[in-house]
Amino acid sequence: MSSETQAAAIKPVTVYPVLVAISISHLLNDTIQSLIPSLYPLIKTSYQLNFTQIGIITLTFNIAASLLQPFVGAYTDRKPQPFSLAAGMTFSLIGLIILGWSPYYWILLASVAMIGIGSSIFHPEASKVAYMAAGTKRGLAQSIFQVGGNAGSALGPLLAALIVVPRGQQHVQWFSILAIIAIFVLYRVGKWYSDHLAQRAAKKVFTTPTHSYTKRRVSIAVIILLVLIFSKYFYLACMSSYYTFYLIHRFNVSVQSAQIHLFIFLAAVAAGTLAGGSLGDKFGRKFVIWWSILGAAPFTLILPYVSLPIVTLLSIVIGFILASAFSAILVYAQELIPGKIGTISGLFFGFAFGMGGVGSALLGILADNTSLEYMFLVCSYLPLLGLLTAFLPHLPGSRKLQKII
Repeated sequence: MSSETQAAAIKPVTVYPVLVAISISHLLNDTIQSLIPSLYPLIKTSYQLNFTQIGIITLTFNIAASLLQPFVGAYTDRKPQPFSLAAGMTFSLIGLIILGWSPYYWILLASVAMIGIGSSIFHPEASKVAYMAAGTKRGLAQSIFQVGGNAGSALGPLLAALIVVPRGQQHVQWFSILAIIAIFVLYRVGKWYSDHLAQRAAKKVFTTPTHSYTKRRVSIAVIILLVLIFSKYFYLACMSSYYTFYLIHRFNVSVQSAQIHLFIFLAAVAAGTLAGGSLGDKFGRKFVIWWSILGAAPFTLILPYVSLPIVTLLSIVIGFILASAFSAILVYAQELIPGKIGTISGLFFGFAFGMGGVGSALLGILADNTSLEYMFLVCSYLPLLGLLTAFLPHLPGSRKLQKII
């Protein structure tokens, strides 16, 4: 019996309750991890830290949260761990508790490292669950998963401003409730994951490539995809870290107005994330990758030269288009290298995390040594790297729009 016939024995249905559960868990996970930078003003004062020490906190978290992800994914591909999701969230719970009472700087570093480790365990395995529950809608499944993380990243700073900053660092422990809820949800997801693995084993379903490309061609394609991730996350780092400063400096808007503009941009990012997966399912991954990276270029190139109302409109378009890329890129890579879902998820999530952190630091140095305007001008060319999409191979099952590119 062929692998396609065997796979047909397991109906490729989209399991929406699992996708919703994993998206909610992503929201809770990213809410917790987004608390860390939100607490920097409070931590800097209470621990009497300089900016270098603040940077070390960010570095510690990014190393724990990004570098471990490919290794976690590779290990769980070989030895699936259905309940590692709940275990990873337990690391985050412990980190939160320590963060709330840590009396010394080195303990503070240990706490953010624990949260980072929890995140590094969560992302590759949760993305694998989204892939398993996707049925024939892999792009939509990844988008549902991703939009939870986007919402959590936006929610964390808001909750920190309302709860922790006015009352003190120890009140961060209230967020342990979120971690406990996530552990419960992820334990239930782990039971579904375990049953799914048992079902596949009973049916003797094996994943095999549906293309005949050589390892060299596949490796080149993965490198191109990582370059596209670099272009996307460097530009997003530019916007998320420096957009408010840019608006204040160039247009003399108030801090509150700049924050509203940033929220509008982040809302467009969330909408684009959800749309990108569905578009990829309908029109093909490669088409969406073309559109989501290179398609943003005309708008990013115009942005440094226009008035504030046009900047606001362009930020919405840019955020929506760019955000649609990640789900398409990730699912394309998973289909390019089937059977290595955890490894690919860990590699791409880890690289995205790393590029976001490195991008923010390097762009800050560029702005310090030149100007915010020059930094935005340089970043406006990043989406042109989307031209590399032309060198990506076509995968079997491409939609008709993929054929024209």
